[in-house]
Amino acid sequence: MNAAELVEVVLPGKVEPEGLRIRHGAVPAAGPGQVVIRMEATGVSFAEQQMRRGRYYDQPPFPFVPGYDVVGTVLATGDGVDPGLAGTRVAALVKVGGWASHVVVEAADVVEVPEGISAAQAETMVVNGVTAWQMLHRKARVRAGRTILVHGANGGVGSVLADLALAAGVKVIGTASARHHDTLRRRGVVPVDYRADVAARVRELAPGGVDAVFDHVGGRGIVASWRLLAPGGTLVSYGSASTRDDDGSKQWPVLKLLARVWLWNALPNRRRAYFFNVWAGRALARNAFRARLRADLTQVFAALRRGDVTARIAAELPLARVADAMRLAESGTVAGKIVLTP
Repeated sequence: MNAAELVEVVLPGKVEPEGLRIRHGAVPAAGPGQVVIRMEATGVSFAEQQMRRGRYYDQPPFPFVPGYDVVGTVLATGDGVDPGLAGTRVAALVKVGGWASHVVVEAADVVEVPEGISAAQAETMVVNGVTAWQMLHRKARVRAGRTILVHGANGGVGSVLADLALAAGVKVIGTASARHHDTLRRRGVVPVDYRADVAARVRELAPGGVDAVFDHVGGRGIVASWRLLAPGGTLVSYGSASTRDDDGSKQWPVLKLLARVWLWNALPNRRRAYFFNVWAGRALARNAFRARLRADLTQVFAALRRGDVTARIAAELPLARVADAMRLAESGTVAGKIVLTP
């Protein structure tokens, strides 16, 4: 790859992974208040899997460059930005645009990656780590000695969430397919086969209910998650994986979830429900959003350095093999993050 050339992946429409296109162009310049990041790692998240199907609830119109987050070195700074930032390894949450060799980002949106953490390790923690941290500590506010249920405890967000909870002295019950159970046990998670009667098994493990449930599956199963809560418990819904391959409106599954959450919170039942969106508050209070993101990602990176959290990299593939990366991520056969590199 020519260092002076922009290489990016374009999602032209609803296509199979092989329909993703590689586009070449000139490296962009940093405008006022911006930096150009030379990408060292980006990743395949569930969001891009939905976007490929036109199912992500607020994705931009086709064609566009996907890529939810990016880690790399600041190549250039724009007016009003400290020139000393050049050469620094940073991470940024971008929602789209990360699948590119060079990414333009507002300087206020980047978070420095500490020494001793590689680009690929940092990449596993950006969207997944911030999501996990904020759901656990800002929404559910689970304290030591409590018990939680994490659906998909071997997944990208679920595995980080389980690590953070265990480090905080919380008991973790985690759903996963049977082949991941030994790994979960070694980490300290009590595994439950998601194909079995999850509710019955969780009731055996926590007869009085659990203090929080973290549910990325959505659909009809969200009701079962709600019913597993102990009095005072919190349900955090953060996706609708069960409707990924559905037809029809991409907004409808989210709207149904929001309506259910509103109804549950309106009832006098001593339990709470949230639909978590990592971008919430950005439009209305950008500076507060940035401060929160920086503080939380800094905490996640510190947990990674301490060994409280493990960076699980399922595979590293070059950007040119993005179709293979997408197929692998969607196969459901790997544990950890699929990382794309230049």
